[in-house]
Amino acid sequence: MNLRRKLLLVALCTLALPVAGWLYVRQMEALLRDGQAQALLASAGAVARSLVVTGAVQPESGRAWYVQQTPGPITVDGYGDDWAPLTPWSQSLDQHGKLLLAADDDGLYLYAVVRNTRRVRADADDANALAADHLILTLGNAHGQRRYLLASAAPGPLTAQPLDPAVDGLPDLLAAQWQEDGSGYQVELRLPATLHLRALGVGVYDASTGGDRMASDTRALLSYSGKLSGELAQLVPDRVQARVLASQGWLLARSGRLNTAPGADGQPGWFASLIYRSLLATRLEDASPWSQDVPRLDTTEVREASIGKPIAVWRSGEERGSVVLAAAVPIGRAGKVDGVLLLEQASRSVPLLANKALLGLLLTSFGVLLVAGGILLAFATRLSLRLGRLRNAAERAQLNDGRLDGLFEQGRFPMIDAPDEIGDLARSFERLFEVVDGYTDYLRTLASKLSHELNTPLAIVKSSLDNLEHAALPTEAQPYLARARDGVARLGALVRAMSESSRMERSITAAEPEDVDLRDVVRGCADAYRALIGTRRLDCVLPDAPLRLHCAPELIAQALDKLLDNALSFTPEHGWLRLSLSAVTDGAEIELANQGPLLPEAMQGRLFDSLVSLRDKATPGDAPHLGLGLYVVRLVAERHGGVASARNLDDGSGVAFSLRLRGMPRQRLSG
Repeated sequence: MNLRRKLLLVALCTLALPVAGWLYVRQMEALLRDGQAQALLASAGAVARSLVVTGAVQPESGRAWYVQQTPGPITVDGYGDDWAPLTPWSQSLDQHGKLLLAADDDGLYLYAVVRNTRRVRADADDANALAADHLILTLGNAHGQRRYLLASAAPGPLTAQPLDPAVDGLPDLLAAQWQEDGSGYQVELRLPATLHLRALGVGVYDASTGGDRMASDTRALLSYSGKLSGELAQLVPDRVQARVLASQGWLLARSGRLNTAPGADGQPGWFASLIYRSLLATRLEDASPWSQDVPRLDTTEVREASIGKPIAVWRSGEERGSVVLAAAVPIGRAGKVDGVLLLEQASRSVPLLANKALLGLLLTSFGVLLVAGGILLAFATRLSLRLGRLRNAAERAQLNDGRLDGLFEQGRFPMIDAPDEIGDLARSFERLFEVVDGYTDYLRTLASKLSHELNTPLAIVKSSLDNLEHAALPTEAQPYLARARDGVARLGALVRAMSESSRMERSITAAEPEDVDLRDVVRGCADAYRALIGTRRLDCVLPDAPLRLHCAPELIAQALDKLLDNALSFTPEHGWLRLSLSAVTDGAEIELANQGPLLPEAMQGRLFDSLVSLRDKATPGDAPHLGLGLYVVRLVAERHGGVASARNLDDGSGVAFSLRLRGMPRQRLSG
């Protein structure tokens, strides 16, 4: 991974800024909601205390029957079609069935549904009516209570019979309707509003299971109070919906409506609402479809308040982008809960403020991230370019064997004037390559110096040996004299080889270029080599089209001679050699491959250095190998603007030495 990618990854650390900001916005939104919740709870507590002081909410005396408002005219016929809108809020008659109560200006309506698949029938005026399936209806007013028996031997109208003595204000007979089906029977009746009932009881007797034939579940009556609603409207704050509920959740009074219309700041869109619900408001309960215009509420806040615990709950509003705060407090005194006050307030300001804060944070963070990323990218790019220049300079010096002359601008290593760490590294590289340059120059001139210095002592030794031949020496000294002369001959060959190498360097530098077709040069060399390689096979591969190059053909021929001499040293007697010429993008490439042992990995980069050889140590009488041949090949390649290289063949059968040539520079004619 390069520096730019690494620094871009470092730039991603700035993502911690929007994350921290997001957490801050969430905390701010939670504090805003907690503040509103505390304020609404305080208002609810004050309203509840006012209701208790004014006596608007009467103490509860236990369980009660709730009388709903009729949704429309009710026909007393024993069928439940008129009661369908009220059915979801029916009240249980223990395990026997359900009871519905509704009231309008004409009176109180009762509809009882009893589940009984095995019935014993008898009319209410029958002597055995109490032993058959029947209902016991108890009515109570300010003067007392009276029970009535409702039973019928067949579907249709019936007359309820009183079971207790007369009570002022309560009727002697009641008309009702009795209907049956496969699951049980239904009883429906209407009680006049003039009865001013305070309590009502219903008892169900099943002849198949037995029980108390005269028992009824008598409870007080609860209903929606317009008077209490008026008093409540004077106490609650503006734009707040208030409801007074019985401890069982039945609606007793109501004031105000939830204001879900868009405010002055507008309405959040679906995306803003989604962002708010997903990222910010994580403690919102889902909106309940039964939370509005219902006679009974069974929600978390109502249940908590009914046991004496004030609570505030946030939930999603029914309108898009709105939230609703519900605060429920108990109504009662001396630790006894007589009811629940529920205040609800719709709010769009909290989502809008939170969304605006989050949007501003995201835009700011995105801008900061872009700026930081751009700065780091520019810095990484500049740093990469500087390091690239330093790397390229080191590679050029390496390709030139550490020689610095003519490689860099103004003869200096790049970026050595920089005051930072890269400048320190460049100065260290320059000092290193200066040492390498001096050492390389010493090695490059070592052969010529040695050849010059060895000529004089070598001549002295040779003349001394010549003089010894004319002296009278013992017979046993003759072999030693011969061996000394042989050593002097080999030493002279070494000196001549080093001198030849020095002359070759000068001749390479002074060679005159010309435009030639390299195919002719390579073909001529191949034809000459076939007579020298003995039983070995030489293949020559040339391109079809002419390949012209501005070069010194005699230098290229000499380089090929050196390569062939090196290849013959390692190629078996019946092995093969392949000389090929090919065109490349910036010039030409000549390759000589031969069968034989592979090159050691450690030596592939040093084969073309001076005084480096892989051949076995020469035996007495053989010509010495100084490793100067491949060094000359490299000098020829560099003179032609190219490079010499060696590699092992992919199939492992041998090695290949190649010369990549770009051509010699053309000289301008002076006018």
